[in-house]
Amino acid sequence: MGVDYFKVLQVDRSANDDELKKAYRKLAMKWHPDKNPNNKKEAEAKFKQISEAYDVLSDPQKRAVYEQYGEEGLKNQAPPPGAGGYPGGSAAGASFQFNPRSADDIFSEFFGFTRPFAMGSDSRPGPSGFSYGDEILASLRAAAGGGGGGETSIPARKAAPIERQLPCSLEDMYKGTTKKMKISRDVLDSSGRPTEVEEILTIDIKPGWKKGTKITFLDKGNEQRGIIPSDLVFIVDEKPHSVFKRDGNDLVVTQKISLVEALTGCTAQVTTLDGRTLTVPVNNVVSPSYEEVVKGEGMPISKDSSRKGNLRIRFIIIFPSKLTTEQKLGLKRMFSS
Repeated sequence: MGVDYFKVLQVDRSANDDELKKAYRKLAMKWHPDKNPNNKKEAEAKFKQISEAYDVLSDPQKRAVYEQYGEEGLKNQAPPPGAGGYPGGSAAGASFQFNPRSADDIFSEFFGFTRPFAMGSDSRPGPSGFSYGDEILASLRAAAGGGGGGETSIPARKAAPIERQLPCSLEDMYKGTTKKMKISRDVLDSSGRPTEVEEILTIDIKPGWKKGTKITFLDKGNEQRGIIPSDLVFIVDEKPHSVFKRDGNDLVVTQKISLVEALTGCTAQVTTLDGRTLTVPVNNVVSPSYEEVVKGEGMPISKDSSRKGNLRIRFIIIFPSKLTTEQKLGLKRMFSS
């Protein structure tokens, strides 16, 4: 197939127009010859190849010919899709003429300048009829990692982070889960106009994560000229649980027992967050401050999910509402002996 244009742009073979534009913007800014004065020859070749790849894949007819016949067929007058013949064939009107666009023209369509990194830049207006001012030009340089040719660049302003709560159940944070979040944001098209796009973000909740854990998606805010998009930050929030409370890596559960059980022993039964039933014998005298500790049955430890905190069982002792005279005398005799 010759050159693999999909690999050149670092996109999947199913890449759509928005993905192609995003890939081109990133790579063209990185490999612009004026930004790479120390290896200008290599950068120039790379820049032209990136531009050619975008030119072919963003044009439905060129892309169709390329996908069917490859780069050699594309450049050797392959028949257009649906026409008879083969690359190099002589059927009249059946051949496809490949006319690549200039790398500088493609770059100018995106950014408004042919040479944004060089002193005395070509400032001819872009397709929307205006040319960038110094502030936007400086932002472009900063977004691409700084000015070239020893030129001083002014850092672009980055928009403030956008923070959103991410409610998670205790079960989510015990077992781990995947959450899908749909977002809408503005993305600038090749002429600089904002277009609303929807995106699905995938968040992998790891076992043992705690309230306050932050998951950051870089540059997922609205795109605006001269401003680096804000980061989108999801902050884990723990939903209240009907049975357990979390204390660090420990889980705390409360059980009601009678005064007789508190004094003579009992058995506590606990259903864990992953559905198992624990039967815990309690043989000690249970005072109001007593806790029965079951080691290794708490929350997973996020840095090592093979280890867990402890389960701590607290007790509420139910006292009898009244005692007969005989019962009182019996208790006195029992505790005085």
